[in-house]
Amino acid sequence: MGDTKPLGHRSETATGNTHIIPAAHGHAFVVKKGDHFRIVDLYGEQVVDFAAWATRPKNFGYSVDFTEKLSMAYTRYHLSGATPAVGEYLWTNKDEPILQIVADTVKVHDMTFMSCFPEMYTKKGIQGHRSCATNMAEVMLPYGMGSYLEVTDPFNIFQNTPNYSLKPLGSSKPGDYIEFKAMKDCVCAASCCPYDLDLFNGGKVTDVAVVTGIKS
Repeated sequence: MGDTKPLGHRSETATGNTHIIPAAHGHAFVVKKGDHFRIVDLYGEQVVDFAAWATRPKNFGYSVDFTEKLSMAYTRYHLSGATPAVGEYLWTNKDEPILQIVADTVKVHDMTFMSCFPEMYTKKGIQGHRSCATNMAEVMLPYGMGSYLEVTDPFNIFQNTPNYSLKPLGSSKPGDYIEFKAMKDCVCAASCCPYDLDLFNGGKVTDVAVVTGIKS
C-alpha cells in the first residue's frame, strides 16, 4: 500500500508498508532474514493467529519448505513456559530460531490453543463460519498448501488465556503491536480471528494490520 508510517505506538521511529487484514480474513507475506515487521491491533481486543514456514532458494525465486515451520512445542521448550518476552525467539520444529520478538506493547499472547477450525463451528450448530485454519490455508494456497489440516499450531497474538482458560479476557488496546525480526527467510500467515462467540475478541471481530519493510 505504498510507503506509510507503520501503525502503533512509537511508530514515528520507523517506516514501512501497511496491509489491512479485513475482519475474519487472512493474509500471507514473505519476509527475508533480517526483515522487521509488525502485527497491529487497530481497534483493540482482537486476536491474530500467526504461523510461519521456512523458505529455501530455488531457480528464479524460492520455495516454501512446509516441513520446517514455526513450532509452539519447540518454542515452549526453549522458553520453559508459554510467555515470550522481548528479545526472545520463536523456534521451528528443526530446533532453530525463526523469529525474534524485538518490540511488544502488550506482552500477553498464547502458545497453547489451536486455530479455530470448521468443525468447531459445525459442532456448535453454526454453518459456513470463517475460521483461522481455513483463513491461513486460503492465503497459503498460492505457496502450495493444499488443506487447512496442514496449518500448524499458531502463535496466538494478543490472546489472553491464562491457565488454559478460553475466556473473553482482552489484552490489547487500539494501536498495540508486536514487532518481529526474521531469523530465516520465511512465509508468514496471519488470520484476524473470526471467533465471535462468548464475547471473545471483544464480541466483535475487527480489522488488524501487518506492517512490513520496517527499518530497524
